[in-house]
Order: sequence, then structure tokens, then C-alpha cells
Amino acid sequence: MENMLGLLKFRVRKGFNLAIRDTRSSDPYVVIAMGQQKLKTRVVSNNCNPEWNDELTHCVADPDLPVILTVFDKDTFTGDDRMGDAEIDIKPYLECLKKHLESLPTGTIISKIQPSEKNCLAEESCIVWKDGTIIQDMRLRLRNVECGEVEVQLEWKNLSASKSL
Repeated sequence: MENMLGLLKFRVRKGFNLAIRDTRSSDPYVVIAMGQQKLKTRVVSNNCNPEWNDELTHCVADPDLPVILTVFDKDTFTGDDRMGDAEIDIKPYLECLKKHLESLPTGTIISKIQPSEKNCLAEESCIVWKDGTIIQDMRLRLRNVECGEVEVQLEWKNLSASKSL
């Protein structure tokens, strides 16, 4: 990938009140898709409040590509059931990467994004300068499902010091 901007690490932390798709529970896992790239977490069996703490890293070449997070219920004998999806808006995060923040103290909040009809945020999301990198924690409300939220953290990895957004 010649025009790759960098790597975006998604820490898929946990799910909250996910939909029941089996008799009493679900066996959820998360797929994060960006363009042709699709990565998935491990399956957490029999749990509607799973903790994955998995890291999925995507190559970012086109910052305008939507990032779609989809939760599925793993089934053994039939196709996996969809348990909702959310679009992750990475543009505010990428805008913060363009700022020169090296002199800021760790823990400084760079930007706050409010939940709106245009995003899937369940609560305010802060973009923070922490230990020499920019992170964003977000809690996403799943769409196309009766209930459920997923907690994710973004972190950027530059490929080289010379290449920037």
C-alpha cells in the first residue's frame, strides 16, 4: 500500500447489554471493517456483557472510508446472527493528529465529541494526549438492534516520522 497514512489500532474493550440471540444469551464477537479490510475479535461464549480487550489494527489509506463495527453471535450449525452495528467516525480523531501536541502534558483533553444523530456515540467521547500518543475512548450505541453498546479505544501508529496526514 503505497499511499498508506498509518495504522489505526482499535482496542475493542467490552460490550454492554448486548441482544440475546440464543436461548438465554449470545456468543458475541466484533468485526471492524474499513474498505476491504475486515478484522474480528475472539468469541466470548454465553455472555451479553463480554470483555474482549482485543486489539485490531487497520491500515489507513483513505481517511474518508467509513469504519463499520458489527457485532455477531457465533452459531455452530447456522450462519452467525447480526447483533447490531455502529459507524465509527474517525475524522475528528484524524484532525487531532494534524496538531502539534508534543509539548502538552499527558492527560490533556484535545477535543470532545458529543453524541448526535450523525454519530453512534452513546456518551461524550474525549480525544486525549496520553504518553506521547493520541487516544480516543468511545462508547458506541449499536444500530439495527433492540439494545447494546460497545466500548472501543482508538490509537494511531505512524509508519514513519516523515509521513503525516
